Amino acid sequence: MRFDWLWAQSDKIFSLLLWHCYLSIVPVVIGLLLAIPVGWGVNNLPSVKSAIINLFGLLYTIPSLALFVLLPPLLNTQILDPINVVVALTVYSFALLVRTVCDGLDSVSADTRQSAAALGYKPAQQFFQVDLPLAVPVIGSGLRVAVVSNVSIVSVAALIGAPQLGSLFTQGFQLQFLTPIIAGIVLSIILALLLDILVVYVTRQLSHWQPQRG
Repeated sequence: MRFDWLWAQSDKIFSLLLWHCYLSIVPVVIGLLLAIPVGWGVNNLPSVKSAIINLFGLLYTIPSLALFVLLPPLLNTQILDPINVVVALTVYSFALLVRTVCDGLDSVSADTRQSAAALGYKPAQQFFQVDLPLAVPVIGSGLRVAVVSNVSIVSVAALIGAPQLGSLFTQGFQLQFLTPIIAGIVLSIILALLLDILVVYVTRQLSHWQPQRG
Protein backbone atom coordinates (compact mmCIF):
# COMPACT_ATOMS: atom_id res chain seq x y z
CA MET A 1 0.00 0.00 0.00
CA ARG A 2 1.61 3.28 -1.16
CA PHE A 3 0.40 6.00 1.17
CA ASP A 4 2.65 8.55 -0.53
CA TRP A 5 0.78 7.91 -3.79
CA LEU A 6 -2.56 8.36 -2.02
CA TRP A 7 -1.42 11.69 -0.60
CA ALA A 8 -0.15 12.89 -3.97
CA GLN A 9 -3.44 11.88 -5.62
CA SER A 10 -5.70 13.02 -2.75
CA ASP A 11 -7.32 15.88 -4.70
CA LYS A 12 -8.16 13.61 -7.62
CA ILE A 13 -9.44 10.86 -5.33
CA PHE A 14 -11.63 13.34 -3.44
CA SER A 15 -13.07 14.59 -6.73
CA LEU A 16 -13.83 11.00 -7.80
CA LEU A 17 -15.48 10.39 -4.42
CA LEU A 18 -17.74 13.43 -4.87
CA TRP A 19 -18.71 12.25 -8.37
CA HIS A 20 -19.41 8.76 -7.01
CA CYS A 21 -21.60 10.23 -4.28
CA TYR A 22 -23.50 12.37 -6.79
CA LEU A 23 -24.03 9.48 -9.21
CA SER A 24 -25.21 7.23 -6.37
CA ILE A 25 -27.66 9.61 -4.69
CA VAL A 26 -29.28 11.64 -7.48
CA PRO A 27 -30.71 8.61 -9.37
CA VAL A 28 -32.25 7.26 -6.15
CA VAL A 29 -33.90 10.59 -5.39
CA ILE A 30 -35.29 10.88 -8.92
CA GLY A 31 -36.29 7.22 -8.92
CA LEU A 32 -38.17 7.65 -5.64
CA LEU A 33 -39.98 10.79 -6.85
CA LEU A 34 -41.13 8.83 -9.91
CA ALA A 35 -41.88 5.61 -8.03
CA ILE A 36 -44.20 7.18 -5.43
CA PRO A 37 -46.97 8.32 -7.82
CA VAL A 38 -46.50 5.30 -10.10
CA GLY A 39 -46.57 2.92 -7.12
CA TRP A 40 -49.74 4.58 -5.86
CA GLY A 41 -51.35 4.23 -9.28
CA VAL A 42 -50.30 0.59 -9.64
CA ASN A 43 -51.56 -0.17 -6.14
CA ASN A 44 -54.99 1.05 -7.18
CA LEU A 45 -55.08 -1.52 -10.02
CA PRO A 46 -55.21 -4.80 -8.10
CA SER A 47 -56.20 -6.89 -11.12
CA VAL A 48 -52.99 -6.05 -13.03
CA LYS A 49 -50.76 -4.97 -10.16
CA SER A 50 -48.63 -8.10 -10.09
CA ALA A 51 -48.07 -8.08 -13.85
CA ILE A 52 -47.06 -4.40 -13.88
CA ILE A 53 -44.65 -4.83 -10.97
CA ASN A 54 -43.06 -7.83 -12.68
CA LEU A 55 -42.75 -5.80 -15.88
CA PHE A 56 -40.94 -3.02 -14.04
CA GLY A 57 -38.78 -5.65 -12.38
CA LEU A 58 -37.50 -6.72 -15.79
CA LEU A 59 -35.84 -3.31 -16.13
CA TYR A 60 -33.53 -4.27 -13.27
CA THR A 61 -32.26 -7.26 -15.24
CA ILE A 62 -30.79 -5.12 -18.05
CA PRO A 63 -26.96 -5.34 -17.81
CA SER A 64 -25.64 -2.00 -16.58
CA LEU A 65 -22.77 -1.78 -19.06
CA ALA A 66 -25.12 -2.42 -21.97
CA LEU A 67 -27.44 0.31 -20.73
CA PHE A 68 -24.56 2.78 -20.34
CA VAL A 69 -23.58 2.13 -23.97
CA LEU A 70 -27.14 2.20 -25.39
CA LEU A 71 -28.22 5.46 -23.77
CA PRO A 72 -25.94 8.00 -25.56
CA PRO A 73 -27.56 7.55 -29.00
CA LEU A 74 -31.02 7.51 -27.40
CA LEU A 75 -30.38 10.67 -25.37
CA ASN A 76 -28.20 12.32 -28.00
CA THR A 77 -25.36 12.66 -25.49
CA GLN A 78 -21.64 11.93 -25.54
CA ILE A 79 -20.48 8.54 -24.27
CA LEU A 80 -18.55 10.22 -21.41
CA ASP A 81 -21.48 12.39 -20.31
CA PRO A 82 -22.37 11.58 -16.67
CA ILE A 83 -26.05 12.08 -17.52
CA ASN A 84 -25.97 8.63 -19.13
CA VAL A 85 -25.06 7.10 -15.78
CA VAL A 86 -27.69 9.16 -13.97
CA VAL A 87 -30.43 8.03 -16.35
CA ALA A 88 -29.36 4.38 -16.26
CA LEU A 89 -29.25 4.25 -12.47
CA THR A 90 -32.54 6.13 -12.26
CA VAL A 91 -34.10 3.33 -14.33
CA TYR A 92 -32.72 0.73 -11.90
CA SER A 93 -33.78 2.72 -8.82
CA PHE A 94 -37.25 3.30 -10.23
CA ALA A 95 -37.69 -0.39 -11.09
CA LEU A 96 -36.72 -1.38 -7.55
CA LEU A 97 -38.63 1.34 -5.72
CA VAL A 98 -41.98 0.89 -7.50
CA ARG A 99 -42.31 -2.52 -5.85
CA THR A 100 -41.11 -1.05 -2.55
CA VAL A 101 -43.71 1.72 -2.65
CA CYS A 102 -46.45 -0.82 -3.40
CA ASP A 103 -45.28 -3.01 -0.51
CA GLY A 104 -45.25 0.03 1.76
CA LEU A 105 -48.78 1.01 0.82
CA ASP A 106 -49.90 -2.60 1.28
CA SER A 107 -48.58 -2.42 4.85
CA VAL A 108 -51.23 0.16 5.72
CA SER A 109 -54.15 -1.67 7.28
CA ALA A 110 -57.63 -1.57 5.80
CA ASP A 111 -58.96 -0.35 9.15
CA THR A 112 -56.68 2.68 8.99
CA ARG A 113 -57.84 3.51 5.48
CA GLN A 114 -61.48 3.12 6.48
CA SER A 115 -60.96 5.39 9.48
CA ALA A 116 -59.37 8.04 7.28
CA ALA A 117 -62.27 7.83 4.82
CA ALA A 118 -64.75 8.10 7.69
CA LEU A 119 -62.99 11.28 8.85
CA GLY A 120 -63.57 12.80 5.43
CA TYR A 121 -60.13 12.45 3.88
CA LYS A 122 -60.18 12.74 0.11
CA PRO A 123 -58.08 10.15 -1.85
CA ALA A 124 -55.10 12.44 -2.48
CA GLN A 125 -55.27 13.84 1.05
CA GLN A 126 -55.42 10.32 2.50
CA PHE A 127 -52.44 9.26 0.42
CA PHE A 128 -50.14 12.09 1.51
CA GLN A 129 -51.31 12.42 5.12
CA VAL A 130 -52.06 8.81 6.05
CA ASP A 131 -50.90 6.12 3.62
CA LEU A 132 -47.50 7.53 2.61
CA PRO A 133 -46.33 8.42 6.15
CA LEU A 134 -47.30 4.94 7.37
CA ALA A 135 -45.45 3.38 4.43
CA VAL A 136 -42.21 5.22 5.20
CA PRO A 137 -40.51 2.36 7.15
CA VAL A 138 -41.01 -0.11 4.29
CA ILE A 139 -40.00 2.44 1.66
CA GLY A 140 -36.94 3.29 3.75
CA SER A 141 -35.87 -0.35 3.69
CA GLY A 142 -36.13 -0.38 -0.09
CA LEU A 143 -34.16 2.88 -0.30
CA ARG A 144 -31.32 1.29 1.65
CA VAL A 145 -31.08 -1.48 -0.94
CA ALA A 146 -31.29 0.97 -3.85
CA VAL A 147 -28.61 3.30 -2.48
CA VAL A 148 -26.12 0.54 -1.65
CA SER A 149 -26.76 -1.12 -5.02
CA ASN A 150 -26.10 2.15 -6.82
CA VAL A 151 -22.79 2.64 -5.02
CA SER A 152 -21.73 -0.71 -6.45
CA ILE A 153 -23.19 -0.33 -9.96
CA VAL A 154 -21.72 3.15 -10.47
CA SER A 155 -18.23 1.62 -10.54
CA VAL A 156 -19.06 -0.19 -13.78
CA ALA A 157 -19.35 3.19 -15.49
CA ALA A 158 -15.56 3.50 -15.26
CA LEU A 159 -15.43 1.24 -18.33
CA ILE A 160 -17.00 4.04 -20.40
CA GLY A 161 -14.84 6.73 -18.80
CA ALA A 162 -17.36 8.28 -16.38
CA PRO A 163 -15.54 9.89 -13.43
CA GLN A 164 -16.07 8.11 -10.10
CA LEU A 165 -14.26 5.69 -7.78
CA GLY A 166 -14.39 2.93 -10.39
CA SER A 167 -11.73 4.92 -12.25
CA LEU A 168 -9.30 3.85 -9.53
CA PHE A 169 -10.01 0.21 -10.36
CA THR A 170 -9.27 0.63 -14.06
CA GLN A 171 -6.17 2.66 -13.29
CA GLY A 172 -4.91 0.01 -10.91
CA PHE A 173 -5.54 -2.81 -13.38
CA GLN A 174 -3.84 -0.94 -16.21
CA LEU A 175 -0.77 -0.13 -14.10
CA GLN A 176 -0.77 -3.44 -12.20
CA PHE A 177 -0.82 -1.28 -9.07
CA LEU A 178 -2.90 -2.37 -6.06
CA THR A 179 -3.00 0.90 -4.12
CA PRO A 180 -5.72 2.65 -6.20
CA ILE A 181 -7.76 -0.57 -6.29
CA ILE A 182 -7.67 -0.94 -2.51
CA ALA A 183 -8.43 2.77 -2.07
CA GLY A 184 -11.43 2.49 -4.40
CA ILE A 185 -12.79 -0.55 -2.58
CA VAL A 186 -12.37 0.99 0.88
CA LEU A 187 -13.93 4.32 -0.13
CA SER A 188 -16.85 2.55 -1.84
CA ILE A 189 -17.54 0.53 1.29
CA ILE A 190 -17.32 3.61 3.51
CA LEU A 191 -19.61 5.57 1.18
CA ALA A 192 -22.16 2.75 1.13
CA LEU A 193 -22.13 2.54 4.94
CA LEU A 194 -22.52 6.30 5.36
CA LEU A 195 -25.38 6.52 2.88
CA ASP A 196 -27.07 3.55 4.52
CA ILE A 197 -26.80 5.26 7.92
CA LEU A 198 -28.21 8.46 6.39
CA VAL A 199 -31.23 6.62 4.96
CA VAL A 200 -31.86 4.90 8.31
CA TYR A 201 -31.65 8.25 10.11
CA VAL A 202 -34.03 10.02 7.73
CA THR A 203 -36.45 7.08 7.86
CA ARG A 204 -36.52 7.22 11.66
CA GLN A 205 -37.03 10.98 11.63
CA LEU A 206 -40.03 10.51 9.35
CA SER A 207 -41.41 7.66 11.49
CA HIS A 208 -41.78 9.26 14.92
CA TRP A 209 -45.19 7.65 15.18
CA GLN A 210 -43.51 4.25 15.56
CA PRO A 211 -42.93 3.03 19.15
CA GLN A 212 -39.28 3.23 20.17
CA ARG A 213 -37.51 -0.13 20.32
CA GLY A 214 -35.80 -0.92 23.53
